[in-house]
Amino acid sequence: MNALTRFDTTALNRALVGFDRIFDNFESRFANQINQNYPPYNIIKTGDNSYTVEIAVAGFTTDEITVEVDQDQLIVSGRKSEQETESAYLHRGLAYRDFERRYTLAEHMEVIKAETKNGLLMIEIERKVPEALLPRKIEVLEVK
Repeated sequence: MNALTRFDTTALNRALVGFDRIFDNFESRFANQINQNYPPYNIIKTGDNSYTVEIAVAGFTTDEITVEVDQDQLIVSGRKSEQETESAYLHRGLAYRDFERRYTLAEHMEVIKAETKNGLLMIEIERKVPEALLPRKIEVLEVK
C-alpha cells in the first residue's frame, strides 16, 4: 500500500547542469526515509544561530558512538560491541541494534561538541558566518 515511487530524473539532469546532486539527494532521502526511525531524535533551536541535536542512545557507551562531519554531512553512528549474555529475556523492549543517522548541514554550520547525559547524545551545532559575508553598513558622506 505504501509503495515507494521512483522518479526518472535523468531528463532533468541533462537540462539542469550542476543540479544533479540535488536530485541524488532527494532520491536518497525518500528511498531511506521508510526505515529511518531508530534511534529517535530531537532537533532544538537554542538561539539565533545555535542548535542542539538530541539522539536517544540508551545502552551505548561513548566508545560505541561515533560522531563525524564529512563535508556537509553530520554522521552519527552506533556500533554495539558483541556481548555474550547468560540471561534469558522474557521481554526485550530495549533495542541495542547498530544505527547510522545522517543530517545535512547548511552552509557555515559548525559542530561545537558532542556529549552524552542520561542516555541522550547531545550534539551542539552553531552557525558561524565569516566576517566577509556578514552585512556591513556603509557610511554615507556629504560632499560639499
